[in-house]
Amino acid sequence: MSVRRLLLALVIVALPATSWTDTASDPTWLTQLRPNAERLLAAATADNFAWRRLAEMTDTFGHRLSGSENLRRAMEWAVAAMKADGLENVRTEPVIVPRWIRGREYAEIVDPPSHPLAILGLGGTVATPPNGIEAEVLAVTSFDDLRARQAEARGRIVLFDVPYTNYQETVTYRTSGARTAALYGAVAMLVRSIGPTGLRTTHTGSVTYAADQPRIPAAAVAAEDASRIVRLTAAGRKVRVRLVTSGAMGPEVESANVVAEIRGREQPDEIVLIGAHLDSWDVGTGASDDAAGCIATWEALRLMKALGIRPRRTVRLVLWENEEHGLRGANAYAERYQAQASNHVFALEADSGLFAPASLGFTGTEAARQVMLRVGALLAPLNFPAIVPGGGGADIGPIAMAGNVPTMAYLGDAARLFLIHHTAADTVERIAPEEVSKAAAAIAIVTYAVAEMPERLPK
Repeated sequence: MSVRRLLLALVIVALPATSWTDTASDPTWLTQLRPNAERLLAAATADNFAWRRLAEMTDTFGHRLSGSENLRRAMEWAVAAMKADGLENVRTEPVIVPRWIRGREYAEIVDPPSHPLAILGLGGTVATPPNGIEAEVLAVTSFDDLRARQAEARGRIVLFDVPYTNYQETVTYRTSGARTAALYGAVAMLVRSIGPTGLRTTHTGSVTYAADQPRIPAAAVAAEDASRIVRLTAAGRKVRVRLVTSGAMGPEVESANVVAEIRGREQPDEIVLIGAHLDSWDVGTGASDDAAGCIATWEALRLMKALGIRPRRTVRLVLWENEEHGLRGANAYAERYQAQASNHVFALEADSGLFAPASLGFTGTEAARQVMLRVGALLAPLNFPAIVPGGGGADIGPIAMAGNVPTMAYLGDAARLFLIHHTAADTVERIAPEEVSKAAAAIAIVTYAVAEMPERLPK
């Protein structure tokens, strides 16, 4: 999950009321949706098929770094499985993506007594010299603190020891810390792992550099190790650290988005778009970020096909590539379907985990919001809260902006997600089968409802 997804805000301008307003005031259309909604719910929650498919993906293919062999094999498997499910127009659509190779990493406190540090190089970090960088650590608590102590930063490794509040507020130290430290002559940057304190877990994710500044090595360090360094420096001890990274960018490679559909029976050119990103970081198995989102959205189509439900509009599933460090898949999709952008009537992304308690967020006009509140009534048996503001996502963002498309996000519990997010602990064991089934049921019902409504969702 990229920081761009978390910060994305879609501004959708309210348009004049359409004929839908009168239709929406009549509950008949909603009543007509209930039988199939109940069938979808029953099928989704009847067993743990979705969780078993999630385990199959993550166990068989592991982490799926953008452009990697693991990801290529996962794509081939997904295409074959979608065809076996009976989905239509199953295909891959080419995307050229960057290829980052992690290489060897190591860090240790060399003075006072030697102590290895738990680190993860940030995605895209440059390498140290082969023997590493050894320097005294300057621990700071914010960008303002660094600015005030900038004279001390030259020749040092800057550690941003910023307590985690929430992802949106704290992640900026990961993405921007290296280029800010480089401004003041730092030789490397460490950042306290972005997430609640776990069991000495470290968090990776993209680091960004400025073209006109030196690029310095950047890594996340476990919260416990960051705290030890801070305690030592606060006590007046000088802490020297040796850091080794060998990360490097390789040549760009051809990869793909994976696409499947259920064609609409009456308005096949009107698209209800759902999906998640298939790529992940190269630690853990990317189970919650975002294999779980892939499986839950895929299930919406599989369940419709298995139950013989063909809605009015086309339901299109996209498993995007390169969300984690580039959004090449999202941008390629928007470019490919630019001429059809206005025919996208709705877009849903599942990239915030599936952890309970979950909710659904929506962004659109007030007329559309009122319709979706009615649709939310179909989720009552799942005990979902009312649909909240704040739908969208990084991968659906470009096409939504191009087509002024109402958007929705499946929002898992953030506290549980960010404990393992971008860490080696992101494995299928952390996700309960019932959470995957519940997400699949909710996404299937909402997707079916929007695709089957007698009038398209207002824009």
